[in-house]
Amino acid sequence: FPTDAYGTLEFQSAGHVNKTMYVRVSYDTKPDNLLHLMIKDWQLELPTLLISVHGGLQNFDLQPKLKQVFGKGLIKAAVTTGAWIFTGGVSTGVVRHVGDALKDHSSKSRGKVYAIGIAPWGIVENKEDLIGRDVTRPYQTMSNPLSKLTLLNNSHSHFILADNGTHGKYGAEVKLRRQLEKHISLQKINTRLGQGVPVVCLIVEGGPNVISIVLESLREDPPVPVVVCDGSGRASDIISFAHKYSEDGGVISDSAKDQLLVTIQKTFNYNRTQAQQIFLMIAECMKKRELVSIRKNILSWKAFPNFFFTQQK
Repeated sequence: FPTDAYGTLEFQSAGHVNKTMYVRVSYDTKPDNLLHLMIKDWQLELPTLLISVHGGLQNFDLQPKLKQVFGKGLIKAAVTTGAWIFTGGVSTGVVRHVGDALKDHSSKSRGKVYAIGIAPWGIVENKEDLIGRDVTRPYQTMSNPLSKLTLLNNSHSHFILADNGTHGKYGAEVKLRRQLEKHISLQKINTRLGQGVPVVCLIVEGGPNVISIVLESLREDPPVPVVVCDGSGRASDIISFAHKYSEDGGVISDSAKDQLLVTIQKTFNYNRTQAQQIFLMIAECMKKRELVSIRKNILSWKAFPNFFFTQQK
């Protein structure tokens, strides 16, 4: 897939240069072409686990203890399993927290963590600097306060920038990312057992769209297990509540349903009808509640890889 924007970005911060590879691709690029580029050109090895992080796009705070536990747990899971981490790539919302964890890790140790940001080209600040074939470019990390665009997060190792011709809008990356994750899950890492790459969806905070991402993950064939960071706010806390008050088979009691509807309305500033639609999606998710793991303390990720691997069998 010919592209006029690929190469290496250099992020300068506090006298330290972080180099990352990037490529701009069409939003409908075939996943096998993308994976080929990642393995052949970027020289990555297939992961033994793929952690796909989703959550709030807007900035939000995590309680310091939760932030620390989330960061340590995520990095530990990636280092011990040889996982790739997929994020939305730009320096806002949940990605900022992932970036902070990566930065903290890289300042302390030598173990390389592969964090791949998949972002829409149309929302990237200073993207004009990225045009060029096989170029090395410094990337300006000071954002223009008046701009509607967002900076790439400087702690990632690679970026895939999906272009569908839109400007200042999310969306170009959604299908591309989903198809790439699916394609990676079909790669055989253990030929003898015929096992593919396990994928897990990790949810931190998030808006209504995150609830649809959870439902889509659980509807995949085979389903993608979901880990929810309880206490991180909004969508995560709503799913955690539903999980706590649903029985086997996913039935949510009437009193919990009423409470959920009120919480959804308040959290997302929704009317009753909109809240009903979100509730139906949550009820659908709860039918597969055994695939949803609610974690207050993500440092108990010792059990974490086992959770994925047992779900995959």
